[in-house]
Amino acid sequence: MESPETREATLPELALVFLKLGTIAFGGPAVHLAMMEEEFVRRRGWITHEQFLDRLATANLIPGPSSTEVAIFIGQLKRGWRGLIVAGGCFIIPAALIVTAIAAAYVRFGALPEAQRVLYAIKPVVVAIIIQALGRLSRTGIRTVHLALVAALAAILNVMGVTPVFVLLLAGVLSAASLALRGRLFSLSAPLGGWFGTLAVSRMLLATLATVAGAIAGRGVLVRLFLSFLKIGSVVFGSGYVLLAFLQSEFVEHLHWLTDRQLLDAVAVGQITPGPLFTTATFIGYLVAGVAGALVATVAIFLPGFILVAISGPIIPRLRRSPIFSATLDGVIGGSLALMAVVAWQLGKASIFDWTTLAIFAVCLIILLRFKIHSAWLIVAAAVVGLLLR
Repeated sequence: MESPETREATLPELALVFLKLGTIAFGGPAVHLAMMEEEFVRRRGWITHEQFLDRLATANLIPGPSSTEVAIFIGQLKRGWRGLIVAGGCFIIPAALIVTAIAAAYVRFGALPEAQRVLYAIKPVVVAIIIQALGRLSRTGIRTVHLALVAALAAILNVMGVTPVFVLLLAGVLSAASLALRGRLFSLSAPLGGWFGTLAVSRMLLATLATVAGAIAGRGVLVRLFLSFLKIGSVVFGSGYVLLAFLQSEFVEHLHWLTDRQLLDAVAVGQITPGPLFTTATFIGYLVAGVAGALVATVAIFLPGFILVAISGPIIPRLRRSPIFSATLDGVIGGSLALMAVVAWQLGKASIFDWTTLAIFAVCLIILLRFKIHSAWLIVAAAVVGLLLR
C-alpha cells in the first residue's frame, strides 16, 4: 500500500532506473544499497526511509543477494508483482550481459580483461558513497540509545568473525528483549510465526527440489546447471566468500566442471562488474555451456530471491503492527547498518592506501555531503581518472 508521503512510479520508470543502477552500481551490496537509498528515498521520494530499512532488514534475513532482493522489494512495493519482476530483472540484466561478454573474452583469450586502474580509482568513491548513505539511514534506523548499543555490539561481533546471519538474529533478539524488559512484551502473533515458517518451508522446498531433481536429471548439462544454481540460490546467506565455498563444493569438487583458477576468476569478474555479485553464476554458466548456460545459471540463482520476496513482501506491513516483531525488526535494521559500517571500514583499509586514493576519497566525500550531485557521476569521473593514471 502506498504511503501518503511517497510518489507513484510507473513500470517504465522502474525499468529505466533499475537498468541505470544495474549498469553503474560498482562496488558490491553496500554501495548498491547506498545508491538505491539515494535514488528512491532522497531524490525520487518513491519510498520512505522506514520502508527502505524494513526491506533491507528482511532481505538480510532470507537467502540470496541482499541488494538485489531490496530492488525486488522496491518494485513489489510500487507496482505489485509486475514491479517485482521488472525491478529485479532490470537490475540483473545489465550485469549479466557485461559478465557474459567478459566470459566470452575469457574463453577466447584465457585471461580477464585488465581493469585494475579503473578499480583503483573507483573504490575510494565507493567508500565515500557508503559513508554518506550510512549517515542518512542511521538517523532513521538507530533512533534510541539501546539500538545504538545493539548496532555497536553487532559491529564488534562481525569484526571478530561471527557470521552475518547470526549477528542479525542476535541483534533482533536483543532488541526484542529490551522491549520485554520495559514491560511491553506481547505474545508472538500468528503472522510472525507464519512468516518465518513460510520462508523456512519455501527455502527447504526449493533446495530439496533442486537436490532430488539433480539426482535424477541424468546427463543433461543445462538441467544439472539449473538445479545446482537453484539449490545454491536457495541456501546461501552472507558474503561472496560464502558463495565461493558453495561454488567450490559444487562445481570444483563434486561436478569437476571448473578448476580452482577458473572459480577464482569467476568470483573476481563478479566483483569488478556492476550489479549483483551473484552474476558470478553467469560467468560459470558460460564456461560450462556457452550463452545458454549463462542464461540458465543466471535465472536459477536469482529465482529463489524473487520467490522469497514475493512471499514475504506483502506481510511486512502487517508484521510491523506486532510490537514484538517491530522491535525485532528494529534490531535487525541496526545490525544491518552495523554490517554496512564494517564493510565500509574494510573497503576503506583496502582501497585508501596512498595519497592519490586519499585525495579521491576526500574530494568525493566533500562533494557528496555539500552538493546534491548524483553519485553515478562521481563513479564515471573516477573511472576516467583511473584510465588516465599510470
